[in-house]
Amino acid sequence: MHSMKVLALLLAAAFATQARAASYPERNITVIVPFPAGGASDITARTVSHKLSENLKQTVIIDNRGGANGAIGATFVKGAPADGYTLMIASIGVYAINPALFKDLKYDPLKDFDLLSVHVRTPNVLVTSTDFPVNNVAELIDYLKKNPQKVTFASSGSGSSDHLTAALFWQKTGTTGIHVPYRGGGPTINDLVAGHANVSFQNLGSVAQHIRGGKLKALAITSDKRAAAMPDLPTMRDAGVSDLEVYSWQAASAPKGLPSDIRSKLEAELVAAANAPDVKSKLEDIGFEVVASSGAQFTDFLTKEIARWRNVIEIGKITPE
Repeated sequence: MHSMKVLALLLAAAFATQARAASYPERNITVIVPFPAGGASDITARTVSHKLSENLKQTVIIDNRGGANGAIGATFVKGAPADGYTLMIASIGVYAINPALFKDLKYDPLKDFDLLSVHVRTPNVLVTSTDFPVNNVAELIDYLKKNPQKVTFASSGSGSSDHLTAALFWQKTGTTGIHVPYRGGGPTINDLVAGHANVSFQNLGSVAQHIRGGKLKALAITSDKRAAAMPDLPTMRDAGVSDLEVYSWQAASAPKGLPSDIRSKLEAELVAAANAPDVKSKLEDIGFEVVASSGAQFTDFLTKEIARWRNVIEIGKITPE
């Protein structure tokens, strides 16, 4: 009799779990983007979430909560209920760089989030405003050496991938520049287009349209090979600067402790949304490479990325500004 009762309880629990997964989601899902609108995280979130909404037949709301290199939005997500109705789509800076850069960070990405999927990756592209008087990497290096500490390098925030890429560029070329951090990629790009900043390493996906439209000049890309979206753009190695291969990436997570059935469903749906032909085509057209990893792959990848960037930060003696 005891065994039969245990079996009945297990079966009831299994049916309840299946029913919960089948009914999820029953209300709107909110995706926190810890940066202002217009940057790579925002573009990725809106593109993937539109398909997620279609597939789940439920509204997905994008909530931009910028500040502190994404830490404000990430800390909010950490404290949200782990019920599948609050997600975060954020960048390498939030997940991998902040933990190595900030000693008083109020979240730990490996302990405080359920890691769901790396959606896309993209190299950074070295761009300048249209009125800046250089047209290739060699000319930029020469200009920087002749005008030390006079050229502004805009970034989406202290410790962002574009900031660290600029720091690596200075180290590799023996040059310097003035780092000007903004509150996200959108404001950074706006000031570059307006000519209020000189140079930046921005995600290819977020500036491709401005390059094609003649609003920014592209000098080189930080990938290991030329981008299919811009085959005429040289890599940094082609341009004479070696060991400067950098990829930024965007990924989805949720507050730690999701019910296993909801976590599995969310992970599968996020991967399916990123791999949908129309979504994949749109992301690739603007310069992203679709990754659509599993949660387990994301966890292994993030562990390695945090170690890598901690090493870069320590060697470069980079501190928050």
